[in-house]
Amino acid sequence: MIAGDGIGREVVPEGIRVLEAAGKRFGFGLAWQDFDWSCDTYLATGRMMPSDGLDQLRPFDAIFLGAVGHPRVPDHVSLWGLLIPIRRHFQQYVNLRPVRMLPGIESPLKGYPPKQIDFCIVRENNEGEYSEMGGRVFRGTEEEFALQETIFTKRGCDRILRYAFELARARRKHVTSATKSNGIIHTMPFWDERFAAIQTEYPGVRADQFHIDILSAHFVKHPDWFDVVVGSNLFGDILSDLGPAVVGSIGIAPSANINPEREFPSMFEPVHGSAPDIAGRGIANPIGQIWSGAMMLRHLGEAAAADAIERAIESILAANGPRTPDVGGTASTRDFGEAIAREVASATP
Repeated sequence: MIAGDGIGREVVPEGIRVLEAAGKRFGFGLAWQDFDWSCDTYLATGRMMPSDGLDQLRPFDAIFLGAVGHPRVPDHVSLWGLLIPIRRHFQQYVNLRPVRMLPGIESPLKGYPPKQIDFCIVRENNEGEYSEMGGRVFRGTEEEFALQETIFTKRGCDRILRYAFELARARRKHVTSATKSNGIIHTMPFWDERFAAIQTEYPGVRADQFHIDILSAHFVKHPDWFDVVVGSNLFGDILSDLGPAVVGSIGIAPSANINPEREFPSMFEPVHGSAPDIAGRGIANPIGQIWSGAMMLRHLGEAAAADAIERAIESILAANGPRTPDVGGTASTRDFGEAIAREVASATP
């Protein structure tokens, strides 16, 4: 467990509370180890985590992360010092982010009842636009320039595309690819070629593709069109913030950084950041963290408990139970977490 920064320190305890309730109800135990790595660690030591931090994490079954980031530390320092090394060293090349309209949450879109919007974003998580290759030249002069390389490999494209098609085959059998091959001349046509090639392996799955600009518009105008949306690192990152906004709040959005081969631990975290503007006020929405915990349980083989947590979230929201201000309530983070934990504790195993 890495609570990290800001509201991560407030929502992670509620995630643990609900997971412990699920374990007690469904007959399994969870052993936690707390790693106090954060921007405070960086300010004190010059590192987001110790030099052997990845070695310390390697033996675990999963990593439960809160949030990373603080105004005193540049974002590229905090992310590249903790989150991104974990994703890459542990080959967590799948970033899976469900988007679902939940009962009792008002969407900015009108006319969509609960569950009519229900899709998953599958983001390539290890390469693409988020590469370390590049640099700055002629610093401090009028000729200064920055160069950033984008890396698309056949292996990297194929494995994320296959994951998306496999997921769609277990859902509603529809995959949408995010591209921009009309403007990005090398990498995106290559992505399109690999998408077309992998598509032939799944004749029972419908496939389509949209350029990222019109795809973003369709998320707003026609969010019910989608089942599984697959994109490169950058496109997937952007779409997976837009998706939760469409269904009402980024505070409810979960994610999983998955190593499908299970050679390394996978990591589970909410989509929202550390939110320093509300940190310390006890009003952060814990659903994103709690739902990420459900995804972790499903990954670890406790599907019934994961289902119970997701049902509990929906039940509390549908019954107009306690909720935080971002979804129209006045409850504290703890009140909301405790209500969900009580609901899980009464679930039918």
